Amino acid sequence: MKDRNEAAPRAVTMRDVAKAAGVSVSTVSHVVNDKKGARIGKDARDRVRQAIQDLGYRPNAMAKNLVKGGSRFLGLVADAIASTPFAGQIIHGAQDEAWRHGYVLLVANTEGNNDAEAEAIAMMLEHKVRGILYSTWYHREVAMPAGLAEADSVLVNCFSAHGRVPAVVPDEVDGGREATRMLLAEGHRRIGLVNTTTASPAHDGRLLGYRQALAEAGIAFDPDLVMDAHPDQEGGYESVGRLLAQRVTGVFCHNDRVAMGLYDGLREKGARVPEDIAVVGFDNQEVIAAHLRPPLSTVALPHYDLGRVGVRVLLGLDEPAADGRVTIACPPVRRASVSTPSSI
Repeated sequence: MKDRNEAAPRAVTMRDVAKAAGVSVSTVSHVVNDKKGARIGKDARDRVRQAIQDLGYRPNAMAKNLVKGGSRFLGLVADAIASTPFAGQIIHGAQDEAWRHGYVLLVANTEGNNDAEAEAIAMMLEHKVRGILYSTWYHREVAMPAGLAEADSVLVNCFSAHGRVPAVVPDEVDGGREATRMLLAEGHRRIGLVNTTTASPAHDGRLLGYRQALAEAGIAFDPDLVMDAHPDQEGGYESVGRLLAQRVTGVFCHNDRVAMGLYDGLREKGARVPEDIAVVGFDNQEVIAAHLRPPLSTVALPHYDLGRVGVRVLLGLDEPAADGRVTIACPPVRRASVSTPSSI
């Protein structure tokens, strides 16, 4: 009699067949489902069929139904979204939009592990997803995982160098403009920028937006008012001396953590926010921005909309621009850290 505690044998999957036959999961799927027009050589077909026989693979009934009726699954592969301060916002936006159109979202969080990433993509291909969203926790260029070439794909919060895969990304330039405009609207004219030391779309885009907003207001760009710092609380704290030496009345910080460090340094120097120096952050990291005293004016990264629009592009409901990208505006969030300067 079989021991009740004995584990049931694991079902053979398409991935097992693909590994045994030395082909991709997509090739196994085409052979199993006898897909018309699939360009698969006789030798590869024979290896797949032999592996199916040797391993005892039995196609899943659900998968067969999906082939006949069209998959109602979408995939989302993320490198670290679930463990970041913006936990779940991209996933939430993608899930809401997928559900709105009758799809279920399959989510894999790989923590940047390449093997886990390849396994996740293979699993989604095996489930015959309608397409895959590939997302990163900060906006950057990525090398495309090989498996994504086997499905319709959209990049979210990242982009590829060649631009052949659609990408949905935050409009960093727009965000830099909006942050600077908040200070300009209060009469500030000598505005500092504490940027990041990291080369990135955020570094370059927010600086460009800052310069554009100054130009719109008829203010000449002064490179002495721009300084790079580590994008954390310590970086903001260490920037205070340089900012005070430049007699700025307002500061745009690369992110909310930098702004938090700036608050600490200004307080030590006896300077008040916003009476002596107005401060604007970036990210709208609620645990920081809304709870500083005074609450921090900032610019929000549109994570929810990145996920939502990513699904719309994947389903063909929205079209990217000629460069393959869809840019999502970064909205300003005004709180109490900006005001008319006491003296200019």
